[in-house]
Amino acid sequence: MPSRGVLIRLQKADLSVCNEAASFLQSRFWGSFKSRFGWKALAFNVTWKNEETKPLLVLLRHVAAGLSLAYIPWGPELPVDLTEDEQRWIAIKELAASLKELLPKDILFIRFDPPWETNASQTSIAPFVRSGADIQPPDTVLVDLREPMESIMEQMKPKWRYNARLALKKGVTVRSAGVEELDVFYELLKETARRDGIAIHNKEYYRALFEESLSPNNSSLLIPPSSLKITLYLAGHEGDVLAGIVTLFRGRDAVYLYGASSEEKRSLMAPYALQLKAMEDAKAFGCEVYDLFGIPPDEDPSHPMAGLYRFKTGFGGRIIHRPGSWDYPLRPLLYRLFRGAEDMRKKLRTLKKNSLKRSRRKG
Repeated sequence: MPSRGVLIRLQKADLSVCNEAASFLQSRFWGSFKSRFGWKALAFNVTWKNEETKPLLVLLRHVAAGLSLAYIPWGPELPVDLTEDEQRWIAIKELAASLKELLPKDILFIRFDPPWETNASQTSIAPFVRSGADIQPPDTVLVDLREPMESIMEQMKPKWRYNARLALKKGVTVRSAGVEELDVFYELLKETARRDGIAIHNKEYYRALFEESLSPNNSSLLIPPSSLKITLYLAGHEGDVLAGIVTLFRGRDAVYLYGASSEEKRSLMAPYALQLKAMEDAKAFGCEVYDLFGIPPDEDPSHPMAGLYRFKTGFGGRIIHRPGSWDYPLRPLLYRLFRGAEDMRKKLRTLKKNSLKRSRRKG
């Protein structure tokens, strides 16, 4: 394709090129995993003006009769010399225009989840439109694992250090498990979903995550085959399973994907011990960053997930913000109709969630 500013060339590629992607959400592993649940994974090589060639994962999904969407989670990887938000959006605009020529004709819009950090609160970036809801969490906490564990512990809030140590002192044990104990975790997850009013996937979704992580097709020259690992951690006390988390280790990144806990013995602080164990294992595995993967945008006590903000930020680390999800409409009129329906579904889900919370408070 002819040069257009930042972008030089966009070419279709085999999905294996995504083994070299920096983020697990742009990896072959993720594309293959999502392909089990109604998505189609496409791969491209993107060559930028500085001659850097980066892989790009694009996920397609049918949304209505004769219409599909294209979704790019935490992509694209941009040249390192593009440090300004304005430059980055120009690059993504060029990429979107080139993708339009290579994607199926039924694509309604391309949804981007840009991976870069930003301090700008953007509400309008023509021709992009802010998505009705963020797909990946734009706000998170990153704990630096390159430091000794003593230093990592010192950066936690005192109460968090105390709680993690208290759990172990009180006899809470944390063990690494696998897909063979998924049933145990899923029961905790269902309990957590009922308590907090959150949506969860069916059990087979989580089972497939473990299965796909073991595929030999995820090997990489830059990221060795052994550096992709999904682990289930379970915390127990005197035969009772109190909490569990699922983590992903890949290359330099460790990610806390899912968590669940029981109402039983909450005073034993099992979730704190789980996070500490996962950080220790991630560090030993060679990861440099532990991503707590999602918090509210700020410390707002009225936010429905304010407790999650307090819990995750208590482990120290650096709070970062990404732009969130943005759409590049390819068929503007139909896109507006789709967005109207999407916004309505979001409102209905919110009303249902708030109703469940009021019912629990009355109960």
